[in-house]
Amino acid sequence: MPLNKPHDQLANIFIDDMDAVDKLIKQRMASKEAPRIPEVTAHLIDAGGKRLRPMLTLAAAKMCGNKTPYHIHLAATVEFIHTATLLHDDVVDESQQRRGRPTANLLWDNQSSVLVGDYLFSRSFQLMVETGNLRVLDILANASATIAEGEVLQLTVAQNLNTSEDTYLKVIRGKTAALFEAACKVGGVISSADEKIIDALATYGDALGISFQITDDLLDYAGESSNLGKSIGDDFRERKMSLPLIKVLTKADQKEKNFWIRTIEKGDQQDDDLDHALELMIKHGALEEARKDALYWANKAKQAMNTLPESEIRNALMDLSDYVVRRIT
Repeated sequence: MPLNKPHDQLANIFIDDMDAVDKLIKQRMASKEAPRIPEVTAHLIDAGGKRLRPMLTLAAAKMCGNKTPYHIHLAATVEFIHTATLLHDDVVDESQQRRGRPTANLLWDNQSSVLVGDYLFSRSFQLMVETGNLRVLDILANASATIAEGEVLQLTVAQNLNTSEDTYLKVIRGKTAALFEAACKVGGVISSADEKIIDALATYGDALGISFQITDDLLDYAGESSNLGKSIGDDFRERKMSLPLIKVLTKADQKEKNFWIRTIEKGDQQDDDLDHALELMIKHGALEEARKDALYWANKAKQAMNTLPESEIRNALMDLSDYVVRRIT
């Protein structure tokens, strides 16, 4: 059976490496003193995520001729950081569904989710230190700080109807693209790749992450819950200033602005408000504009890959940038 999805192609290429990554993750998420840690972690990690970020690290390292065993450590590090941020996100957002399952904070409690997330961050730093590469540590430490900054910035601008697209980009560069970029970049660094190649990998990860998040924000209004593994309209209910909302606000008349003030700024939401919000976004072309932005960043990711020699992995990564936006094309 042909593998039509790029991440499935990558998973097939790196099947042995990903087995090693999963084994290392299971080893390092263990805790004799606090058995709740592996319980909470396993609930999320075993839920069937695509493991996209660790595969980016493996792919970058392979393309750059890595000769060390530490690509496995770095891939596990990236997955731990990602899982930690998800645990924290679901508490902040008061989410109830993740990857088609009830969130950890719903099954256990907020305290467990926060503390297990902290534990996974600590484990990720232990793993990256074991590589003995100070530059790798610098990249991933900076990415972790940037992720936290992005989350706090998003919290700060929440419900602020004057939020600009530039601020939105800062938010998603922090909360999403920073880890994509770091995942790609450390694969090149651990392989002692040329700086031009490392820069191209970083550009690819950044652009892919931005495209990924814009697509995710778009599908929150225009997707289907069964396909997303999470609830539709979460961003609206959580009053997040996502790109479709920012775009529709620039074209709203006074009556429409009053609707957004009531629902987003004041949080007074009624049963039919999500449907009306979607109607306004369609009316003003906000969803279509957001879709074009996602396609722009996906294309930028593809262009960055042209710096690297042609290979099966490079082609799969280029296809991945197309696949990320395929759900909205």
